[in-house]
Amino acid sequence: MNFLDNEGVGEVLWCTDLLSKERKFIALPALKNPLVYGPPLQGKKMQRRLTTQQALEMILTEVDPCDSDGEDLAVQPDSDSELSDQACLGTETAKDGTVWREEHVGTCLPFTPIEAYAADGEPTAKARRSISTRLQSFLCFVTLDMLRSIQEWTIQHAWETEDVHWFMDLPELMAFIAIVILRGVCRLPSVNDCWSANLGNPQIIGIMARNRFQDIMQHLRFDDKSTRSDRAKTDKFAAISSVWGSLVTNCITCYNPGLHITIDEQLFPSKTRCSFLQYIASKPDKFGIKFWVACDLKSKYICNVFPYLGKDPNRPSGERLSENVVMRLMEPFLDKGRNVTTDNFFTSLSLAQKLLGRKTTILGTVNKIRREIPQSTRQTDRNEFTTQVFSTSAATLTAYAAKRKKTVYILSSMHSVVQTDNTTKRKPNTVTLYNKTKCGVDVMDQMVREYTVRKGTRRWPVAVFYNMIDMAALNAHVLYQACTGTKERRVDFLVALATELAHSHVAAKKARKDQLLRAEPSTPSPGKRATCQVKHRCKKNQATVRCVHCKRYTCGKCRRQIPWQCQDCE
Repeated sequence: MNFLDNEGVGEVLWCTDLLSKERKFIALPALKNPLVYGPPLQGKKMQRRLTTQQALEMILTEVDPCDSDGEDLAVQPDSDSELSDQACLGTETAKDGTVWREEHVGTCLPFTPIEAYAADGEPTAKARRSISTRLQSFLCFVTLDMLRSIQEWTIQHAWETEDVHWFMDLPELMAFIAIVILRGVCRLPSVNDCWSANLGNPQIIGIMARNRFQDIMQHLRFDDKSTRSDRAKTDKFAAISSVWGSLVTNCITCYNPGLHITIDEQLFPSKTRCSFLQYIASKPDKFGIKFWVACDLKSKYICNVFPYLGKDPNRPSGERLSENVVMRLMEPFLDKGRNVTTDNFFTSLSLAQKLLGRKTTILGTVNKIRREIPQSTRQTDRNEFTTQVFSTSAATLTAYAAKRKKTVYILSSMHSVVQTDNTTKRKPNTVTLYNKTKCGVDVMDQMVREYTVRKGTRRWPVAVFYNMIDMAALNAHVLYQACTGTKERRVDFLVALATELAHSHVAAKKARKDQLLRAEPSTPSPGKRATCQVKHRCKKNQATVRCVHCKRYTCGKCRRQIPWQCQDCE
């Protein structure tokens, strides 16, 4: 401000309006002590300089506002918008027209987040009523109806290719799945080693013969082959889509996820021939079938999943693939106040606005090349551990320099205040929360790979079936612990689950064997001897008498000696 002496008028206040940035003259009555502040007019002499604070104090003490011929000066702002405008560091328009306001770190941003979902992830009431054992938990996902469908199409394929008398009952199919699970727990080089004398697993050997297992695997089918070609015209996943759809529906209906849900991709390793096989160089296994997965952060429960089959003709034109994927995965869980965490492939301002319209927030990294990102945030040479905050009506953008030439961009619609911690790195709370919530799908994928049932196959439906068993077993473990309140290692759960799956088949096989033994005579035909079937103390001794309990031929060396007893003792 410049205070100038103007003859006949008195003092004149030369000031700048902070809002309109215009320079104005304000006439004031003559001061008792005319002073000049700033550059003097021509012919005038500068007497002395005053600071802004000193000039304001002089005006307040010596000037009566009622005597002023100028306009009234409003010292206090009229509304919150004026306060926020003064707190704002400036505005910037992105390439797509989005107006961003640069804010101070730690200030309250001009929008109110939605009310967050308060409950933790938990099983639904229906799941709690029906789960008391590991088998019941697994059958919540791979139901008996799904198993009957697999049984039907497997038998049909065997009749068409091998023998019309080929048959497989439901307990035998469950025993087959039990062996598949056990092969994931006990990894051996080949399928034959599971039944070998040196490396074989006694539990697998006791469930089913090797040739029978390979026979079922050869005929395993999941749909009607006669109608597959017609269905494949509109559904690339037709060979297993019916069973897969049932699994996804069961995953959605059996569990209520908590506040944070993580969305990411899963590449299930496979080199089978199919039109939607993917190659991703950054993955440990380069080739595979890609699935979009939504996981509960705390329990790693798989809430929703569907495969990527290439370009979807049903996707609306103009809608990004990333937005379509997130909205499809989150559809059953919207309008509850949950938050979804995504990476820079999915995150965008338009997606945040869509989710906010359904009472759901988003937190994720965003690619700096997107058109909605302010141009000023793209500078590469930043001071280390500095933070820049922008806000708009739907979200906040945090640009954090983790390193001197590496900036992380976090878009959030759940934070109304962005503040940094007191550590050396001065990390913003948006970055800290993202680091805690980003790992849901990655940890799930690690857990699945630890005991995966995946084996080499040339048929992609079988590869998808392996992934189904992995996901169902992981979700069953989460549900079993939540419903029963017991904590159990996952490997122990899988072994016990395989035992329960095979129990009916093993019991039926043992009953049939006992029935056949009891139907045979207690001694061989006259003049003939049989080989000892016990072989406890012998190798190939001949026997003529059967055991009274197990009905096996027993030689003299393998017979149990009964102590001498009197008639009164039992």
